[in-house]
Amino acid sequence: MVEEEYIRLIFGLKMKQIRNEKDLSLFGLSKKTGLSKSYLNEIEKGKKYPKRDKILLIAEALETSYDHLVSLKLDKNLAPIGEILQSRLLKEIPLDLFGIRESDLIDIIAEAPVKVNAFISTLIEIAKHYNLGRESFFLAALRSYQEAQNNYFDELEKKAELFAKAYNIDLDQKINPQELHDVLLEENGYTVNSDALSQYNELTSLRSVFVPSSKTLLLSDGIDESQKTFIYAKEIAYNYLGIQDRLYTFSWIKFDTFDQVLNNFYASYFAGALIIPRRNLVAKLKDFFAEENWKPQLLLEMMNSFTDSPETFYQRLTNILPRDFNMRNIFFLRFSHDPEHDEFRLEKELHITNLQEPHANDNNEHYCRRWVGMRTLKQIAATKSKAAFGAQISEYVHTDNEYLVLSSSMEDPFKAGKYRSIALGILHNKELQAKVPFLKQNPIPRMLVGVTCETCDILNCEVRAAAPVRLQKKLQNKKTEDVVKELTAKFS
Repeated sequence: MVEEEYIRLIFGLKMKQIRNEKDLSLFGLSKKTGLSKSYLNEIEKGKKYPKRDKILLIAEALETSYDHLVSLKLDKNLAPIGEILQSRLLKEIPLDLFGIRESDLIDIIAEAPVKVNAFISTLIEIAKHYNLGRESFFLAALRSYQEAQNNYFDELEKKAELFAKAYNIDLDQKINPQELHDVLLEENGYTVNSDALSQYNELTSLRSVFVPSSKTLLLSDGIDESQKTFIYAKEIAYNYLGIQDRLYTFSWIKFDTFDQVLNNFYASYFAGALIIPRRNLVAKLKDFFAEENWKPQLLLEMMNSFTDSPETFYQRLTNILPRDFNMRNIFFLRFSHDPEHDEFRLEKELHITNLQEPHANDNNEHYCRRWVGMRTLKQIAATKSKAAFGAQISEYVHTDNEYLVLSSSMEDPFKAGKYRSIALGILHNKELQAKVPFLKQNPIPRMLVGVTCETCDILNCEVRAAAPVRLQKKLQNKKTEDVVKELTAKFS
């Protein structure tokens, strides 16, 4: 926020605070100063800053000093608001994505500064408690944006098709990474190096690094063909879409602005749309969903016809299923697993159109081991196999919801001894059964599941990783509440 805006807002906030403390209405202040009510209202909202002679009139009417009124120092009741206004937070929040103007927020702050201050202070305390930083905030904003759009972006779909047509890329065939490599070299002046990254132990987790000054793309020598295709497609997206403010590593290490996060998503979306064209995927999904019998092999063959990356395929389904099949209640999850320490971490999630279960928790609780993604992770860790696929109908013990969940697990190519799983959940109801005939035969195993062990009341769970401590505490509180009610009624 520029200095002038900040000064106007702070002056208006202080003036309104002092006026309210003296139980003086704007109309009353107008009579005492001779200034119009509308003019004073604009001052309090930070839209105007009065000249010296008018400040003197206001200060006298409010029985305060000129110096106190123009000082930028705020008392403790308004200090958090001052910190936010002085910081770049309002500039960094992607308000425009949600149809909100910065002035709208400023009006809200000016209208009820004490209440807003209490709200902001609460958010800050929650953020501190859960160690939520700027990074988490931006990623949450991006997820909300994706969910608000049903994770479908028609302009990017069209751009991917136009690129394929302009560069004679046959979208009816699985894309050859060499085609995209040649575009980067010949059209964008890139140099590709597959040796440099392997010389640094600190960079083993990175798949690529782009050096803009020399247009050099450094690739890890451990990536497979599908990963190479995705990286090339993403670099093409940055160039074809004219994106300047971007991230230079994959996976990203840090970002400086929300625009970088958003542009990284746009480039990734373009890459997915190019590798798995919407028209082809929709046609194959229609055939698959029309099957009378559950044939998981057909799903795996469909995925392999586009890419060897389950993550790219499942992510693409989150674009297409809501848009073309009206399957809007879906979730996407990516887990990592360290079998040595029996750890499972939820690294990525997306929920269309509501916050479906399961979702991430920040209390280090144990995710339900009955989820199909957990079972496939356990399976490949135990058998040392390269990949595993599983499906189940998950019935959530705390709700009436059921989800058809598909999960693929594989070795983590960049972390020895570690594994990852991708899961896609689709709300299982009568509407889904009507669209997918094979679901009527109940061919897929059902499983009663929870969210975390600490909150789950499934009795005799054979894979429980922790006691249901939060549930037990909740039940104990309920018993205490019931006894208090009984005593209150007895002695009334």
